[in-house]
Amino acid sequence: MSKLLTIVVPCYNSAAYMERCIESLLPGGDLVEILIVNDGSFDATGAVADRYADAYPGVVTAIHQVNGGHGAAINTGLGHARGAFIKIVDSDDWLDPDAYRRVLETLGGFAAAGTGVDVLVSNFVYEKVDKRKKTAVRYTNALPRNRVMGWDQVGRFRKSQYILMHSLIYRTDLLREVGLVLPEHSFYVDNLYAYAPLPAVRTLYYLDVDLYRYYIGRADQSVNEDVMISRVDQQLRINRAMMNHLRAVRADPSAPRALQRYMLHYINIVSMVSSMLLLRSGTPQSLAKKDTFWAEVRTQDPALYRRLRRTTLHQISNLPGRPGRGISVLAYKTAQRVIGFN
Repeated sequence: MSKLLTIVVPCYNSAAYMERCIESLLPGGDLVEILIVNDGSFDATGAVADRYADAYPGVVTAIHQVNGGHGAAINTGLGHARGAFIKIVDSDDWLDPDAYRRVLETLGGFAAAGTGVDVLVSNFVYEKVDKRKKTAVRYTNALPRNRVMGWDQVGRFRKSQYILMHSLIYRTDLLREVGLVLPEHSFYVDNLYAYAPLPAVRTLYYLDVDLYRYYIGRADQSVNEDVMISRVDQQLRINRAMMNHLRAVRADPSAPRALQRYMLHYINIVSMVSSMLLLRSGTPQSLAKKDTFWAEVRTQDPALYRRLRRTTLHQISNLPGRPGRGISVLAYKTAQRVIGFN
């Protein structure tokens, strides 16, 4: 039986909090299939997944696999998906019920009319445990609301604004057509998920609802800054992979200019984060990795190097000497407070 929407829930030792996530997905009923991918957990994650699969047959499926990381869990979910559309919801996050209903109504309308889109974009909200006021990331400045559009109708994004995995619902077959396979045993593959398929996207639809609740607060989260610094080599791995995708798009004369502009904008932010993590580490080894990374970019793609290094973000993150590094870190901390990211 086919479904309207597949929701993949990658889980690794998630037993303490995954129920909130799954409970938020169940109101989709028979329109939705929920694939809980237990990625080699050694707590009660597998048992929780099996309990939901037993209680909701035909809606929830538990899949158990040897640990391969976030990318491997998404790959598995995509391989099993029966929905016309697909969304990834991490096991510590959840969906807003009213927005969820609106999304299903919108997708159902596309399916009934036979006029599906390649990607539906919605908003997400930072659910930071230490912030009373929640920060919603919306795209009303860059994307026309409630209409099917092509890249030529996509406007300019703010310097700190880009479309995360949390904002995306892809047409499932599009991901299969582009052969999307995410790296295993690597963090930060969500950036590739939100980036690599974009050149194949021809139609987009922006639904201005705050669907995804992005929880930030656990000390062991991959987006915790100390954790990111310890895993900076994986951040650099994904950063390099994204640059390879961008080079292919820039070499394609038929690629829409707005697509190229957006992908350049996204890589600018990710590369700035890479630089700042290496600066925040502050060790001679980290500073050497930063110099090596930018030397690679300059050698492999001089035009991209020039474009990135002249932006405000990279001028801030590449001030010379120890005093310059101090100013760069202060500017980065200020951006964290103002924008609300981790």
